[in-house]
Amino acid sequence: MKHSTLTAIAVTLSVVTGAHADWAQTQNEAKGQTVYFNAWGGSEATNAYIAWAVKEAKARYGIDVRHVKITDSAEVVKRVQTEVAAGRTTEGSIDLTWVNGENFRNLKNGGLLFGPWAQSLPNWGLVDLNKPVRTDFSVPTDGYESPWGTAQLTFITDSAKTPAPPRSATELLAFAKANPGRVSYPKPPDFHGTTFVKQLLLELTPDKAVLQQAVTPAAFASATQPLWAYLDQLHPSLWRNGKTFATSAAEMHRMLGDGELKLSITFNPNEAANLIASKQLPSTATSFGFTGGTIGNVHFVAIPVNARAKAGAQVFANFLLSAEAQTRKADVTVWGDGTVLDVAKLPAASQALLRKTAPGALAEAVPTLPEPHASWVEALEAEWLKHYGSR
Repeated sequence: MKHSTLTAIAVTLSVVTGAHADWAQTQNEAKGQTVYFNAWGGSEATNAYIAWAVKEAKARYGIDVRHVKITDSAEVVKRVQTEVAAGRTTEGSIDLTWVNGENFRNLKNGGLLFGPWAQSLPNWGLVDLNKPVRTDFSVPTDGYESPWGTAQLTFITDSAKTPAPPRSATELLAFAKANPGRVSYPKPPDFHGTTFVKQLLLELTPDKAVLQQAVTPAAFASATQPLWAYLDQLHPSLWRNGKTFATSAAEMHRMLGDGELKLSITFNPNEAANLIASKQLPSTATSFGFTGGTIGNVHFVAIPVNARAKAGAQVFANFLLSAEAQTRKADVTVWGDGTVLDVAKLPAASQALLRKTAPGALAEAVPTLPEPHASWVEALEAEWLKHYGSR
């Protein structure tokens, strides 16, 4: 064997050994720590899954994870900003947070994130790098957040009552006019409502490329003109004439189940299957997407710069990336949240579980459209509220 080859092997072994030693040290430091995990608490299925992960983290790693249920990740941004501004730079109240999009951008740009750390996790090697795990709403993640799950805007209907649902923005407008009062969407800045508006913008704007760049007043005015013209036509045909909007996607699911609405929306292609399994929707509920595609992204977990339990947060994040945790999360009877892992890298049993389908889940291949740059979100929400928020 050549000397250069021996040297390369020795260097590789020293790097791997060093990485293992560093991770063993992180695990030892994590024992006994309390990790305050701030995560959306608006879904029973999600909360139950997190409760399972909390229990496993305690049993396996000696970490006490507390799920702090939030309604909006913007709350986390404000709290971290306030704490750091007040000089609370090491004893922060948040150790790990579920985040993406404009909230990640605001934390990163403000220097409010610990890292980089994500790509040094042992389970990073299982991640599917063909998924958008290294950018978040066109903002590079740079190892400051670890991928947790995948999502795509998906529509739900009752196929027994609506066998031919709308497959584009144009068809949706015609559908709403033909079914007055039976279509709605949540009022922005509700996450699902904002995502629905972004979906329409992506489909209607003549210059889609501009949406991948940071927003400017001129680009915003030009790109959104067709959107406001469309919504002006759509709203009079909506539930309560577009003067009141559904409060959330969860309310829309209930209204769909009650027959009050013809359509509901979700950012989880498996949620309808979960809702069927839990008897919240009839067995005839089905998922569909627009022919031209729907918005999709990856959601992440991140560690604030002033977190107390940084080691515990990393160990918990690594567990969330494990084949076991990702497989359980993807089970529609548990949560149904899509995996960020490369299925081909997983054990055969995990592969089989991840390839299972369930009635109601999105069964068709819907093209994934990229999220607009994160800076468009706040601008869209502010302008939407100016146009329609006071009605």
